[in-house]
Amino acid sequence: MRYRNFIELIFVAGIVFSSGFFFCKDSPYQPEPPEDGVREVIILYTNDEHGWMEPTSTHGGAAGMMGLWKQREGYSADGPYLILSGGDMWTGPAISTWTAGESMVQVMNAMGYSAAAIGNHEFDFKVDGLNRNLSLSQFPYLSANIKTKSTGEIPEFAEPYLIKQVNDVNVGIIGLTTVTTPTSTFPDNVQDYDFIDYAEALEQVVPRVKADGAELIVVAAHICSWEMKALAAKAKSLGVSMIGGGHCTDTININDSGVALVHSGRNMQHYARVQIQYDTVGDTLISISQQLVENKGGTADAEIASIVAYWRDQVDATLSEVIGFTENGIGSRSWAMYNMVTDSWLISYPAAQISCTNAGGIRQSIPSGEITLETIVSVLPFENSIVELELTGSQLMDVVSRLIFGGMTSVGGYRLTDGTPLDPSQTYRVLTIDYLYSRPDYNFQNYDETPYYTSIHYRQPVIDWIKSLNTSPENPLDQYLDNNPR
Repeated sequence: MRYRNFIELIFVAGIVFSSGFFFCKDSPYQPEPPEDGVREVIILYTNDEHGWMEPTSTHGGAAGMMGLWKQREGYSADGPYLILSGGDMWTGPAISTWTAGESMVQVMNAMGYSAAAIGNHEFDFKVDGLNRNLSLSQFPYLSANIKTKSTGEIPEFAEPYLIKQVNDVNVGIIGLTTVTTPTSTFPDNVQDYDFIDYAEALEQVVPRVKADGAELIVVAAHICSWEMKALAAKAKSLGVSMIGGGHCTDTININDSGVALVHSGRNMQHYARVQIQYDTVGDTLISISQQLVENKGGTADAEIASIVAYWRDQVDATLSEVIGFTENGIGSRSWAMYNMVTDSWLISYPAAQISCTNAGGIRQSIPSGEITLETIVSVLPFENSIVELELTGSQLMDVVSRLIFGGMTSVGGYRLTDGTPLDPSQTYRVLTIDYLYSRPDYNFQNYDETPYYTSIHYRQPVIDWIKSLNTSPENPLDQYLDNNPR
């Protein structure tokens, strides 16, 4: 028996050797490890950039963020990275607003963005402006829930989704746009479009994304955190692994119903990092982890810094004129700011008795020191014009309940500046902006169907008033401001 076993052992060994599967310690040939199909995808996500490409005293801007991506995340263009935006790329500081978004497009091109959701502020320069920036972009603008009213189809400026191969994984990226867009941008700019329900849009488009070969599905959505949470269960049932948000200014970094939800706040102050392990053989998501990273401490990327410096020079050439001086600065949500804006309209257009506008149209504070034209463009960045209306006292009390105003007060009852009570039946000449007039939820259109368009840009009276005071360190603007609540 022992002899027979020995012969069998020699026979088997000979087969192994002759088949090339016999290895000795010094053999130069080593077998390749088995292919397990596991791939990593790292998503770097921002939203509501609003043109904040320059560094601030607290955050690194676009160049600092690019530095963090390279140093902290090991980013390289050929690595397993996917860079996405949740929309609202421009309309903010003058370096972006004055160029109608072109400067921010160039920065995001250089940063390697793969796609961006369409936000409400992408329409601020009308569809023509959106199309112009799209033509300059090296990445598509995504939205699956914008439909052309006349055809029911996705408009030409939007792609419902993109499939991009990242580290051998076919990633389907779906875009969504806030359904509040008809009232959170100039309504006339989007009058030809419907903004359908988010879940309905996903139900329509996810099967198409899968049919086109997507293995992993993520959503870049210009929607608020509460909307993301409401959508999570539906997204999970459709096979979506991540939803990135936008529009609201909060941050979020949670897993809800098995879906990663991230929202990076605004103004390039943070980014979200979502790391996914995916089994391409088993077609299975193995793991997903996520974190928010503050844009601090990165060494500024030279290429991005150079692009930002170019646009800074362009803005300085046209907006560097000093028009005033403030010792303490003016907060964006202060009575001093509200009253300065609304009172300046009445000074510029004295035929009117009352002015009113929305606080949301004031986007930044005025820092202490010199005030330039650029400062005011950044504070009042929208293309809004002043219109004159005739409203009765009762109509006026209805519309101003959500607004800031000049020429009157509501403290202790509605009264004019001279103390005269507002007469519900008397007609008053009232100034507001064309943006608010066009919104049906403010009732302006119902109360006056024939407004007078003054052609005065809403920021120009502020500029004119500040200039007229000849302020300086010895004669600061602060002493002319009205800090009293109205």
